[in-house]
Amino acid sequence: MGEPVSRASKQVRTALPSPRNAPYTAYSFLMSRPRQFDDEEVVRAARDQFWSHGYDRTSIDDLSAVTGLGRGSLYGAFGDKHALFLQALDSYNSDAIGAWRSALRGPGPALPQLERFVCDISEAISRDVERRGCMMARSATELGAVDKTVAERTAATVRVMHSELSDCLARAQEEGSLDAEADTDGLASLLLAVLRGLEALGRAGAAAEVVIGAAEQALALLPRVSTNEPAPDRREDRSAP
Repeated sequence: MGEPVSRASKQVRTALPSPRNAPYTAYSFLMSRPRQFDDEEVVRAARDQFWSHGYDRTSIDDLSAVTGLGRGSLYGAFGDKHALFLQALDSYNSDAIGAWRSALRGPGPALPQLERFVCDISEAISRDVERRGCMMARSATELGAVDKTVAERTAATVRVMHSELSDCLARAQEEGSLDAEADTDGLASLLLAVLRGLEALGRAGAAAEVVIGAAEQALALLPRVSTNEPAPDRREDRSAP
């Protein structure tokens, strides 16, 4: 005769799901099923979709198509469309800040780094044949006035960009290549406005020489300490075969 079964033991057995009625439930009762996708890759795919088409023109079906995930998986992993968009925007902003820091904090004199950075951005804008521009700027234009979270995250990123420009200009002052009396915060604001304006020019279809020429003129306004080196002018480089 077997050992007696307690009432508590019977209750536990009754509470456990029946494998016969739900084949996978007994396993998921003990352990959550692992995700079969990489969150970062999904966010990047969604980012490209939102970047190219905007928030309102992107549907859940669009996101499902570009990520390869069904609606249930998207909702389960990221919440709703807005939550996924915010992750995509954060991903873009983080990459942008990383690129700015890498370009403006590199080894060597600060002013040539700044000049190269501004010229590189202007040339990248002039090559943007799809006119996607900056995802942050596009998102702010579309949603900034109606979405407080987007507005706050955009403003925070812009503050970091301004700080990076100001710090680079301050280093140029310390190195003696920029006027010691110059207002580095004010100059950073000027350059930031120019860079944002260049992006708008590019999206409007302005010619490459207009975009790049505006960047060079902005750099020429910087109050340099007198040297034998002129402000950068890449027009000769662009005319070379």
